[in-house]
Amino acid sequence: MPLARTLLLAATALGVLSGQALAQPKADPDWPCVQRKVSTLSPGTVWTGPDLEAAGPWGDDYEAASLAQKIASRRTELAEVDPLLDAFAAKAGDEKAKRLTRVFAGVFEVVNNERNRVIGGIARYAQGQRRMAERIRQEADQISSVKDSPSANDAREMPKEASELETKFAWDRRIFQERSQSLSYVCEVPTLLEQRLGEVARKIQARL
Repeated sequence: MPLARTLLLAATALGVLSGQALAQPKADPDWPCVQRKVSTLSPGTVWTGPDLEAAGPWGDDYEAASLAQKIASRRTELAEVDPLLDAFAAKAGDEKAKRLTRVFAGVFEVVNNERNRVIGGIARYAQGQRRMAERIRQEADQISSVKDSPSANDAREMPKEASELETKFAWDRRIFQERSQSLSYVCEVPTLLEQRLGEVARKIQARL
């Protein structure tokens, strides 16, 4: 691999991380996503119904808690949420408003906790990418050093060392790029969770 191409590939790999870093607030260098980081959600961003605390602890209402955990899970299709809420509301009778409010309180807590775990994972992922980018930089420097050394003129000595370095560089760069592509998907998860929370809130409020 020509030296100029090797260095260009290193710059490209490092540029991926740099571009991600420029897309996030300076206050948190470990947030690599284009999407703005919102550390913790507030119920008020999606809920305009009764006061959550006044409804009582959602965890003390077994049926409300079970429903909350079920509809908070992404394994449950949103199309399945409506009949589940209708059945719960019908059974709740006069306490429908209070118990549906508990359901939302449970959904909010479950989704918010999952979202917090995802955000923490994204930060750790970005730190790993930064370390790998630095390793790629060092490997490119090593390749340049080997090819600029006096022994580079000796075809019997240089090729093996340079070839091993270039193989390692190419492998690390491939891993880096694959992880960068995965990161783009992972960055969407907090937003998807927020959207699900908002949709579930809308469905519950429509039945109050």
